[in-house]
Amino acid sequence: MILHMIVPRTPHRPLQVLTFALAAAVAVGGLATPAVAQRAERFTNWTRPVFPADEYVARRGAILAALADGDVLLVPSGEGTSGGETFRQLDGFEYLAGLEVSRSFLAIDGHTRRALLFVPPTDPRFENPGRPNDFPGRQLAGDPELRSLSGVDSVLTVDAFDGFVAAAARRGTRVLIDVGRAGQATVAAASPFVGPSPGELLAAHLRRAHPGLMIANAYAMMATARMIKSPRELTIMREAARITSVAIERGAMRVRPGVDERTLTGAFDADCMALGAQRVAFTPIIKSGDNSLWPWRILGAQYDRRNREMRSGELVIYDVGCERDHYVSDVGRTFPVDERFTPRQRELVEMVRTISDAVIAAARPGTTLAALQRVAAAAIPAAAKPYMQAPLYFGHHLGLDTGDPSLPDALLAPGMLFTIEPWYYNHVEGVAVFIEDEILITATGSENLTAALPRDADGLERLRQRRR
Repeated sequence: MILHMIVPRTPHRPLQVLTFALAAAVAVGGLATPAVAQRAERFTNWTRPVFPADEYVARRGAILAALADGDVLLVPSGEGTSGGETFRQLDGFEYLAGLEVSRSFLAIDGHTRRALLFVPPTDPRFENPGRPNDFPGRQLAGDPELRSLSGVDSVLTVDAFDGFVAAAARRGTRVLIDVGRAGQATVAAASPFVGPSPGELLAAHLRRAHPGLMIANAYAMMATARMIKSPRELTIMREAARITSVAIERGAMRVRPGVDERTLTGAFDADCMALGAQRVAFTPIIKSGDNSLWPWRILGAQYDRRNREMRSGELVIYDVGCERDHYVSDVGRTFPVDERFTPRQRELVEMVRTISDAVIAAARPGTTLAALQRVAAAAIPAAAKPYMQAPLYFGHHLGLDTGDPSLPDALLAPGMLFTIEPWYYNHVEGVAVFIEDEILITATGSENLTAALPRDADGLERLRQRRR
């Protein structure tokens, strides 16, 4: 009671409040100061790679096969300091090493044909000299499990990284770093509001530390590797698609006049995690009425815009995804706020589905995304052309990201997984319709991983008419 009275009520500063309370308690003899730290945590106490080591060895082997003799690929990890959010490893490092380590580097050396992991001696996130009882420490570089779990050839301390790069520079080695599709390997200085990517930061650091070092963009190499999903990856992505489909079905039963978009968004988040996902793949896009006419960049531009209350006679669009074991899903459906579509709404839903069906039917090995775009353009009725968006082919590759790296001119091949999502935004009539599916290229054609979720007007109405 005394402590409650003297501690300021500052709910936005829980750490400061707790520290103040403990200090007060020690001052009055209520608590003893901790004398020793807790037992150090092992790396594998709470984390293991998603896949066995042979999966990462095979991925790095594909990179080695693509590297010119003597080239080195460098891949940074995430920085890792948390402001309260849960750590998620950077995609490239996750793909090639699978380890939840921060402030680290992976080097795939075309000269020695070896994979080297540079990590801190201990994890800085597990250390705080002022609070030894709460920060137990965690060994990294000396932990043999890092090497066995990832299958790398050597684990070194991060202090050795600059020496490794310096030796590569002396040999005239070309260093490859994924700096993104744009191919700019320097930190952009044109705007104080746009931050560089981790790859750009690493490239800029190496240029300052090692003048004359040859740096090239590894984006195309990483895209080529990541576009083809392994059987293990596809197993997880099927589950992510299933979870998302079930969460959308549950959401459809919550739709009704008077419900607001934020309520549906919160319920979708909860359903994803209740069904086994670690988090949502992106901020759910659930939009109705006037909001449904605008893309997410506009809807997200205002603090409280994405909370519109749905009204009778309108449509609501779900463009959402759950994330399972780092792999994302991205699925879209359009529902009537009432239990049935109006005749015009039904007509538009069936039109968009027909366009989507045409593109899906054309998706097969050997074709290209550009060819699918031509199929989409040909399937759009003349009257709908002013209101249909047809960039590229109505979609994007999926994997560790909803914008997984891809090459638009690459021939489609078994193992590629991408979305097909025709967009219809008619600002004249004030109506929008959206259907998005996940399409896997197989040896003989394609498979719709989200086909179990109804796509036609009758099926979408049935979902609306169900009750939990």
